[in-house]
Amino acid sequence: MFDKLAKLKNQYEELRARMERPEVYSDAAAFTACEREARELAPLVAAYEAWRRAEEDMAAATELGDEEEFRAAKAERARLEEEIKRMLLPKDPNDGKNVIMEIRGGVGGEEGMLFASDLFRMYSMYAERRGWKVEVANSSETELGGYKEISFVVEGEGAWSRLKFEAGGHRVQRVPVTESGGRIHTSAATVAVLPEIGEVEFHLDPGDLKIDTYRSSGAGGQHVNKTESAIRITHLPTGTVVECQDERSQYKNKDRAMQILRARLYEAEREKRDAALASERRAQIGSGDRSDRIRTYNFPQNRVTDHRLTGEGRSFSIAPIMAGDLDALIDALVTADQAARLAQQSGEAER
Repeated sequence: MFDKLAKLKNQYEELRARMERPEVYSDAAAFTACEREARELAPLVAAYEAWRRAEEDMAAATELGDEEEFRAAKAERARLEEEIKRMLLPKDPNDGKNVIMEIRGGVGGEEGMLFASDLFRMYSMYAERRGWKVEVANSSETELGGYKEISFVVEGEGAWSRLKFEAGGHRVQRVPVTESGGRIHTSAATVAVLPEIGEVEFHLDPGDLKIDTYRSSGAGGQHVNKTESAIRITHLPTGTVVECQDERSQYKNKDRAMQILRARLYEAEREKRDAALASERRAQIGSGDRSDRIRTYNFPQNRVTDHRLTGEGRSFSIAPIMAGDLDALIDALVTADQAARLAQQSGEAER
């Protein structure tokens, strides 16, 4: 590992030297490429240099016979080794991409659809906190303001790296607004999260597409648009259908529908190439059943529990979560994911 770090440090220093050369400095594209690569390496190089200083501090403390200083330097070296291991974990190639999210009301009838609306509001508020942009592509709203389903795009730096952990079944326990007897009901909604895929990454053959236009409609079938600006695209070979009606422009609706279709088909192709993995999108959407869940939102107990986490760190206060304050929860999931991958990496190294 440390041989690799030494090589990366040399690579970083070469990049910095290259950026100072007149021919590179005057070439915007070449300079930007060097700067981007150097910026990615900088945290790792800094951690490696700190590790080397801790090693030197240990040697100096041994020479002076200072046990307390030796223990402190040794602890710092161990901490830095763990940090470096995490930094060397393979990066998700989709981490820099925008996200397509789809939320559907599951079991629980109207209450499940109202909860789907609450989840959309939660993610919208989280996106606002992070400085991301949310654009609704398609929605099917109920008379009470719930969603049978809603598809939307989240654009912004780090969107996939944070929101990918939201895929799965979300269960809610509360007294529904439709409940007159004050009884607690358990309902559910499902969330699918897909990375946005560009035309270069996945080309759609126009001959495989059937494109229909129709009028956008609101809750209860009310027409909200007198022109046929809504778009329905059917991918004939697979039967995959995507609808987009939120934009007033037919062109924008078509463009957004193509983005969503591309993401779905790309995901299906990826799954075919790796038959050992279960279908990710089906696993994400699940059955909508109460037992198919990654997280439970218990309103009477003022608690959100993420079932992928363990111990006391798996529960969070419900009010901040529903207001879009998701960072502490997602940070815990990121840490758990890194720990699992480190354990897997160590196991493979031992074998």
